Amino acid sequence: MTAIAPAPPSARVRATALLPRLALVIAALLATLFTAAAPATAHAALTASDPQDGAVVATAPAQVTLSFSEQVAMGDDSIRVMDPQGKRVDTGELRDMCSGSTVRYGTALHPGLPNGTYTVAWQAVSADSHPISGAFTFSVGAPSATSVTLPDRKVGGGPVGIAYGIARYAAYAGFTVLVGGAAFILLCWRRGAAERPLQKLVVRGWVTLTAATLAMLVLRTPYTGSGEFADAFDLDGLKAVLDTKTGAAFLSRLLLLGAAALFIAVLFGTYARRQKAAATDATGAVDEGDRAQGDRAEEKKETSDLAFGLGVGGTVVAGGIAATWALAEHASTGIQPAIAMPADILHLLAVAAWLGGLTALLVALRKVPDIEREAVRRFSRVAFISVLVLTVTGVYQSWRQVGSWSALTGTSYGRLLLIKIALVAVLVGIAYLSRKWTSRLGEVRAEEPEKVLAGADVSRETSAGSASGDAAATDASTEADAPADAAGTDPKRVAQLARQRAAREKARETRVRDADPGRAGLRRSVLAEAGVAVVLLAVTTVLTSTEPGRAVEKETGRGGASAPAVPNRPVKITLPFDTGGQNGKGNVRLELDPGRVGANTLHLWADGPDGKPLDLPEVKISFTLPAKEIGPLPLAPDRAAAGHWTASGVQLPLAGEWRIDVTVRTSDIDQTTVQKNVKIG
Repeated sequence: MTAIAPAPPSARVRATALLPRLALVIAALLATLFTAAAPATAHAALTASDPQDGAVVATAPAQVTLSFSEQVAMGDDSIRVMDPQGKRVDTGELRDMCSGSTVRYGTALHPGLPNGTYTVAWQAVSADSHPISGAFTFSVGAPSATSVTLPDRKVGGGPVGIAYGIARYAAYAGFTVLVGGAAFILLCWRRGAAERPLQKLVVRGWVTLTAATLAMLVLRTPYTGSGEFADAFDLDGLKAVLDTKTGAAFLSRLLLLGAAALFIAVLFGTYARRQKAAATDATGAVDEGDRAQGDRAEEKKETSDLAFGLGVGGTVVAGGIAATWALAEHASTGIQPAIAMPADILHLLAVAAWLGGLTALLVALRKVPDIEREAVRRFSRVAFISVLVLTVTGVYQSWRQVGSWSALTGTSYGRLLLIKIALVAVLVGIAYLSRKWTSRLGEVRAEEPEKVLAGADVSRETSAGSASGDAAATDASTEADAPADAAGTDPKRVAQLARQRAAREKARETRVRDADPGRAGLRRSVLAEAGVAVVLLAVTTVLTSTEPGRAVEKETGRGGASAPAVPNRPVKITLPFDTGGQNGKGNVRLELDPGRVGANTLHLWADGPDGKPLDLPEVKISFTLPAKEIGPLPLAPDRAAAGHWTASGVQLPLAGEWRIDVTVRTSDIDQTTVQKNVKIG
């Protein structure tokens, strides 16, 4: 066996000198990105509007305004107001009315709008990159029929949303495999840099992450806008995306992936050749007299320096790629972003080192017949440290995003987090079994494959019991091992012999790989770990696009068909009515105090068109909670004065969106029922 010559000194010098420069460039880029991050509140929510949802105003307003819980990105077409026939009545010009901590946007309406019901549809992009949208109605004069259909799909959904979501999953998976595979090689099994299966794994991780990032970049315009795939080719839209924080994160990630490509080239080029040469020397194929002892020591030092440079450069690149998520999503918003972003970066790196390294270990156990036990033990230590980092950063992120014990079980984010915690517990349990198998793992040294094969051949000869069969097998083996030119010029015969040699080599590797029972058990437990890890990665990806529990609990007045129940304030609504008879028009004003679950006090006033009290012959009220199929709960209030009715001890048993129906009678035959939805907390 001949030794593989090391790379020329000039190539080594260039590769070694390039890595520190690359690290400095990437560090400068990260510093620029970090200084651009701005704090905000995680996941925007509509907190108020003017006019309010379902409100009936006497005269047409001059504008419509929307207030949000955090800063949002909006354009001129983000707020649309339509009349009952579906015609737009806004000017199409967005008004930025933000001041201090108040986030408010509006649009002006055309003057002289007639009476009727108007629909407001809006969409925006919150500071954590997720699109949000909604719609509500208000009426001028009195409610009317409308031909406007509220959108049945929120922005970010549909086929484009599915494609964007798939790209998000692929991006996380690619990052995990890329970073974890490279870390496994440098930290656990440096000889693996020369192994083809591990090289393919890391390169495929890079390709997957790059392709997914490009896909999300081009799909960003339709994902946050129209939902049409054709808009992915809108160059103006792409330019607008690049001007946003999310677009800048995508572009930075692509630049960092270019640096990652250089890292991979050095890792699987110069470094892999040196590791292969070192392995060849270790087998004794190179005589000590062939090379001076000083040259061997110098070469070993250069290899160690290159490994150190790869470790530093790889850590900077991996941290930079992780930062593109931290800077564009939940970590950059909400409370304590200066702590949350570094914690999120560490969390992502720990996930990659554990799960990506687990994938690399599984590939090595499956494809490489002679992985050393020490490499598995090193990975066990790396995985243990990763779990510790995950625990610390995960607890902090959970507190920051969930906010309260009630949100842990009462919100989608909290429930997904509980599922993630359970999966991590299962994964740690399986990892414990893997550690036990590692202690039983036997060393397969250079001379052992021949012993394994010899034993297999003896067993095969004994079971055959035929000398002629042995001779035939020997002839076939000799013929398969013969040079290609011994088969003549027949290309089919040459190809057949090549296939036979490949099959024999594969069978040889399989027998060597399966000779150690500890190795087989370890491979099964690692495969189980990998299966759970795939599910865990999917749940984590869903978590990144789910509204945090803390934001959900803070949210009030989300656009819908209900009025908010404000803490420590009574619910107040005004409903116009028209019974159709003489003196049949007016308004009823209802107040529910304190507007919470349990006992409430109700007051109702009736006013005529002139604003004076209207003494109605009869008033009836009922409460219905459709979501829980409760009600209607009837109520007959007592007359307290002319145009004023009251009732005490009004019991509302559950929180939710209640429908209040008010039936008014203005004569013996003229009556009508008006209704309003309110949120009862």
